Amino acid sequence: MTGTLAQIRSFNRPVQLLLANQLTINIGFYMLMPYLAGYLTGDLAMAAWAVGLILGVRNLSQQGMFLLGGALADRYGYKPLILAGLGLRVAGFALLGFAASLPVLIVASVLTGLAGALFNPAVRAYLAAESGERKTEAFAVFNVFYQAGILAGPLIGLALLTASFRWVCTVAAVLFLLLLIAQARALPARHAPADPADSSATADWRQVLRHRGFLLFSTAMIGSYVLNFQVYLGLPIEVRRVTGSETGVAILFAVSGLLTVAGQVRVTAWATRRWSPPQAIVRGLALMTIAFLPLAATAGISPAIGAGPWHTALALTPVLISTVLLTVATMIVYPFEMATIVAFAGQRLVGTYYGLYNTLAGVGIAAGNLLTGAAIDTASRHGWPALPWLLLTATGLVGTAAVGYLHRAGHLTTAPGPPRRPARHATA
Repeated sequence: MTGTLAQIRSFNRPVQLLLANQLTINIGFYMLMPYLAGYLTGDLAMAAWAVGLILGVRNLSQQGMFLLGGALADRYGYKPLILAGLGLRVAGFALLGFAASLPVLIVASVLTGLAGALFNPAVRAYLAAESGERKTEAFAVFNVFYQAGILAGPLIGLALLTASFRWVCTVAAVLFLLLLIAQARALPARHAPADPADSSATADWRQVLRHRGFLLFSTAMIGSYVLNFQVYLGLPIEVRRVTGSETGVAILFAVSGLLTVAGQVRVTAWATRRWSPPQAIVRGLALMTIAFLPLAATAGISPAIGAGPWHTALALTPVLISTVLLTVATMIVYPFEMATIVAFAGQRLVGTYYGLYNTLAGVGIAAGNLLTGAAIDTASRHGWPALPWLLLTATGLVGTAAVGYLHRAGHLTTAPGPPRRPARHATA
């Protein structure tokens, strides 16, 4: 932790504000999202496919609209998009607390997702611009704060859940409102570097869409996002299956958060000394794939609902092992993945590159969630408990092989940006 604190102090005030911003965003988000699937399947008695649809729509509206949010951030500055996203998140979370029908829940999910589409590319582009040559270090520390929010949020949400899920949503909305007010007052304005030509947003998008290496990398990484998203869908459903309560969900997120807060900076430094960025990404993806094998191997074990604490702990062990492996894999991949995108972008259209990257990931997550939910339903009906975990393992194998091929073919070695046009002065 001493090394992490030293890293934090070594960055300037805007970076430190962005770290605090992400911590608060994640506390508010993870107060609510880990328990949404349980609320929908339990209190509202929705089928797993409907839950997968709602969660998938939220991610599609978020990551599917990242391209628009990133392009707007590049053109109009990072701070306005951060503030607009926080405002939409207030509205979306407030509506989730009172919605009871599928159409209204989808609207609330869209608002919640669109909020992230506005502030997430702006935050990451802002962080990349402020951190200079220390991007990998900055994103490693960023992930510490990101995971600290994952650690604290579910615990706060679990305490509020004793009252009602509506209270969880209300408090989360208020937290985002307070953050909106604080960031409007304290966060300095920041714009993208100078635009090299007097071009339109569509011209910028065409430039990104012509970047073959970036598009191949983005497509190959889609599977990793499907796997990562199972901390909101597959793993919480499995925890409730084997324990019958929400406490295990909070434990799952606490384990993930503690590991990252304690180890992210060290893991990044360790990986940097041993591997190139592409090698680190490939090895992290391989570990992410392995993470679902413990669940596949123990899928036929009957749940321990109503048993003693030792039986419950034993039933939770495969889920916790998968969570640990998935967390360590993400710790390896994330800083190098983010720095690779900046290298592809060549500094100027960082928000747009992040936007398209997450748009492709969002489409994959929406499809992956629907298929995962359908696989869980099918496994329950036909007695094939390992089916969803085997499908997720196969998804990871394909993604790891694809990124490995791109590395061997030289597409990830230097991650060059597309050709530049003559520069001109930027406008405010």
